[in-house]
Amino acid sequence: MPRITSLIFVSLIASMVIAALVTPLDQNSDVIAADDESAPANALLAESATQAPARPKSPTYTVTIRRPDGPPRIELAGSDPQGRSGTVACSTCHSVRPPAFQNRNATTLDEFHQGMQFNHGTIACYSCHNPDDADSLRLADGTRVDYSDVMTLCSQCHGPQATSFAHGAHGGINGFWDLSRGPQVKNNCVDCHDPHAPAFPKMIVDFKPKDRFNMPHTDSDDH
Repeated sequence: MPRITSLIFVSLIASMVIAALVTPLDQNSDVIAADDESAPANALLAESATQAPARPKSPTYTVTIRRPDGPPRIELAGSDPQGRSGTVACSTCHSVRPPAFQNRNATTLDEFHQGMQFNHGTIACYSCHNPDDADSLRLADGTRVDYSDVMTLCSQCHGPQATSFAHGAHGGINGFWDLSRGPQVKNNCVDCHDPHAPAFPKMIVDFKPKDRFNMPHTDSDDH
């Protein structure tokens, strides 16, 4: 009798162990089955998100900076028998003449360019003009610069103005501030400044805006 009781007890324990092992497997299989059922739905959501039309980007228009056409040309003082005047390139004369590095202001110009106004700090002519190529300019380190890129030359000394120009606070602008609405055209330095005398005269506005509150008082104003 005790032996039979022991066998029954061992069988009961074995059944409980087997049940404990089988139940998690069944639960895992249920989870896997649920995942298998939701997989097609997730795939459809991912596919629809991929096929969703992208939001169109606002167009960005260009910023155009005006540039000189090329090297300047000097107007001749005289005229031909028909009364026509002509122009010559800088290199017409300077290519056959040695550079005069001693010329530092307008008073030392004793043969050509007489009467030219020059008031640009303490720099000399060849601080900006290229002595090796009269139809070009040069930077402080001697790098050649085309006349059409004159703003590169100006920016090496006038840094604060160049920064303000880049942000739109210096220089004239035509067009749109908002480049998503239209293009923008900006002036060049030499459009407003004379390179030989770039400073603007000081101006004081001495008139008031026309406004009815600034007009002389009359009796008719009471009615």
